[in-house]
Amino acid sequence: MYEQDYPQTPFRYLTRADVIEAAQGVDIVDAVEHALVLHSQGGTELPPEAYLGWTTPAGSAARLLAMPGALWDAGRPVVGLKTINASLDNPARGIPRSQGFTLLLDPDTARPTALMEAAFVSAMRTAAVTALAVRELGVQRPGALALLGCGELARAHAWLLATRVPSLERVVLYDEMPVRAKALAEQLTALPAFAGVSVTVADSPRSCVAEAEIVVPVTTVTEGYLEPEWLRPGALVAHVSLDDLTERAVLAADLLVVDDWGLVSDDPRRLLGRMHRSGTLLGPDGEPRDGVTARPGARRVDGTLGDILTGRHPGRSDARDIVVSNPFGMAVLDVAVADRIHARAEEAGIGRTLTL
Repeated sequence: MYEQDYPQTPFRYLTRADVIEAAQGVDIVDAVEHALVLHSQGGTELPPEAYLGWTTPAGSAARLLAMPGALWDAGRPVVGLKTINASLDNPARGIPRSQGFTLLLDPDTARPTALMEAAFVSAMRTAAVTALAVRELGVQRPGALALLGCGELARAHAWLLATRVPSLERVVLYDEMPVRAKALAEQLTALPAFAGVSVTVADSPRSCVAEAEIVVPVTTVTEGYLEPEWLRPGALVAHVSLDDLTERAVLAADLLVVDDWGLVSDDPRRLLGRMHRSGTLLGPDGEPRDGVTARPGARRVDGTLGDILTGRHPGRSDARDIVVSNPFGMAVLDVAVADRIHARAEEAGIGRTLTL
């Protein structure tokens, strides 16, 4: 009875292989830059994420994130939702730590228009934010990239930066599981993008970052270990994971940039959010958190990457400055990238059309 009366709703379904194929025709860095500028101009809607954490039967930490976002782009709304789920035991099982879906909605009917694998989109938009930070905040002609952690995010960063930073000559890898670092090194050296680029494995985090102008921690650690004296003058740290930097390293940075201060400051699971709650980190306005007294030596967040892109903040002032870019990872960036991938998939007939 009900099925006959219910109109079918077609939408495009994209597997991971489909997403990767469609992404070949998309400039992901451009999509992320456009979304960051739009966000800095008030052209996005970014509600708080929903977080569910639990302990698996095997005793590992697992979590579910659901992150809606919308872009009001020149009269063309783009509305979507990213879900990304993770279990810390997954790498030991031989599967990626995180996986999920990105959903796009018709802005008029609110019906689904696309459902696609989320992990590739998430990894590439994260790497695209780092690529923009390197372009805007890195030293001139950086030659060495250090990657701490050798999973999906490391692979995405290595590939994108190798294609976007022509001066790159050396990639240094470190992972607590040396076999993962060696495996990634072998994968990278086999890619055409790494012709002429040295890829080596370090035996410690400190030796990994010692000579790198670009430092990208992509780990799951919950206690900081990267100290300020480990970093070479002029280094840019793209702190895209949660807790690799120590509080000392954040306080010692010459320039500290986020993507969205509201999101970063409200998250008690991340280093900068905890520092804001303890009074050691102040907002871009120089104010402490409501009800919190600023501690002696507290430092202020300097601005957002959107401020840099739009010229509201000048960015790096000296070639020897240590710069920390600490993005939260905004759902509007995933939605923006997914929208372009969906458009390309529609154009090329990639994926399958399903109905609800």
